[in-house]
Amino acid sequence: MARSVLCVVGARPNFMKIGPVIAALTARGMTAPLVHTGQHYDETMNERFFVDLALPRPDVNLEVGSGSHAVQTAEIMRRFEPVLDRYAPDAVLVVGDVNSTIACALVAVKKGVRVIHVEAGLRSRDRTMPEEINRLLTDQISDLLFTTEREAADNLIREGIPPERIAFVGNVMIDTLLAQRRRAVPAAATLAGHGVGAPHALVTLHRPSNVDDPATLAALAGALAEMAGLLPVVFPVHPRTRARLDAAGLTERLSAAGLVLLPPQGYLEMLGLMAEARLVVTDSGGIQEETTALGVPCLTARDNTERPITLTQGTNTLVGADPAAILAACREVLATGGKAGRQPELWDGKAGERIAALLAERL
Repeated sequence: MARSVLCVVGARPNFMKIGPVIAALTARGMTAPLVHTGQHYDETMNERFFVDLALPRPDVNLEVGSGSHAVQTAEIMRRFEPVLDRYAPDAVLVVGDVNSTIACALVAVKKGVRVIHVEAGLRSRDRTMPEEINRLLTDQISDLLFTTEREAADNLIREGIPPERIAFVGNVMIDTLLAQRRRAVPAAATLAGHGVGAPHALVTLHRPSNVDDPATLAALAGALAEMAGLLPVVFPVHPRTRARLDAAGLTERLSAAGLVLLPPQGYLEMLGLMAEARLVVTDSGGIQEETTALGVPCLTARDNTERPITLTQGTNTLVGADPAAILAACREVLATGGKAGRQPELWDGKAGERIAALLAERL
């Protein structure tokens, strides 16, 4: 009888990670039903990713929607339990660090079902980040922990995880990037009609620490407005960020400064904008990895990162939310070309295959 691995996604960062895993599992004859918790439910942030990445349609959509961390996590658990009972899989596979990750892992472990965590062991050491709590707890209750970089295993072993439960497999998000690179929508097509020439800077901001405090958001907006005087700035605005900019009266200021404010983009559009960017300013963990894989300088508007390999081997630089630091780093990239970086070990497009091979052996 074929082994069954129930796969879980819930939010935009998960979608790029699950596709290569499902494809590799099914190629080995395992069944891999997909549960979408609906943690991200906006069509722009959700449905387009399934189309762009040719992901299988979810077998189940829990349609949880938004809510506080407690409400959302509890509702995912409540709705996931009967699905787990119905499918009775050999294991539940979760990816990343969103609320869906910890919620579904908790339900599985309490019902005696093995938990597999893809992208385990990453640590920012900042427990004010909800994602850090999700990472720590998910790793503690997982049976198999697949890591994207070698340092992640050191973190897990320090936290008491037996080495035999850990496997370094590479980065499934980069599997997707390498597979889709040729299909990326050219930046010129996405920016047609906006009067933007090359090269451009790409900006993404969504973390509460950056966008929820009006003073911090105003300072970042000021830095971006000044940056737009150095080169064109393209800013696909997350719905959460758009609401905060509008409430603070900053949207018009950014537009007046010449920033191109776009709605959220599909994966292929973002890939094109990122690959052709002169530099990227972000607070996204995934974009730190993608820019390293693409060789594009990245300035991360945070004081820490759970992806240190993007600093030591990649193109990433931590600049925090200080406007002066952001602008100084931007000028340095424009003057020197920025960090060249190199492709980290096993970021070669075959992480999904390694995961499937190990699961075929161990389940």
